[in-house]
Amino acid sequence: WSALQSGGSVLDAVEKGCACCEMEQCDGSVGYGGSPDESGETTLDAMIMNGDTMEVGAVADLRRIKNAIGVARAVMEHTDHTLLVGESASLFAENMGFVAEDLTTNKSVNIFSQWLKGNCQPNYRKNVFPDPSKSCGPYKPRGTLTQNKSAQHANTRSHDTIGMICVDQDGHVAAGTSTNGLTHKVPGRVGDSPIIGAGAYADSSAGGAASTGDGDVMMRFLPSYLAVELMRAGADPSAACKTAISRIKRHYSEFFGAIICANTTGHYG
Repeated sequence: WSALQSGGSVLDAVEKGCACCEMEQCDGSVGYGGSPDESGETTLDAMIMNGDTMEVGAVADLRRIKNAIGVARAVMEHTDHTLLVGESASLFAENMGFVAEDLTTNKSVNIFSQWLKGNCQPNYRKNVFPDPSKSCGPYKPRGTLTQNKSAQHANTRSHDTIGMICVDQDGHVAAGTSTNGLTHKVPGRVGDSPIIGAGAYADSSAGGAASTGDGDVMMRFLPSYLAVELMRAGADPSAACKTAISRIKRHYSEFFGAIICANTTGHYG
């Protein structure tokens, strides 16, 4: 709000809102010091989208840089690309003037240590040996594949995101996300947050949407894009959100997640 009230754009508002959450380490699921992966490292994903121009900037598996949403905006404004990943994204950020810092904290070290003591439970491996439900890695592929068991994933607080939609008085729309991903994820894993149409989507002719939840499932359905298109077709925001979620639950009945939707007139659900 303060960004808009001081004359900033919807992009400024989304960036500052997400950046605030990154520094405050919202819910432990955004910013540095949270969600260590299998090697104990925290990496960040973020995305920002301009609903006027349909430009997008995104980063995934970002290391050493706390301000992931800022780097995402730099991708949008200083390259012709949409998504940069991994070590190369970090080097790009450093070249753009972002400060390299250790994203590890005492809290994330403790989470990682307790996980190792608990035989690396939970984890996200399957069809490997040694048995991932009982042992830590390194893992190797098993010769025969078995039907995927019910996910023994970590609790619902272990994967979350900040998702923001901003609509100003002139109907300009922007959306953005930032997250440190899934606790104990396989290194290199990227969820829905930085994926356009999955983590968020914005179109100033229709509205915006952002999602949170089990990103590995959500990104298969592009729920944010679907919700915006439903609003374009006349659905109110609440109905658009419910339809997008029900599309996922049709295939994954145990799915847990949420979507926020806002149209160009300021109605939301």
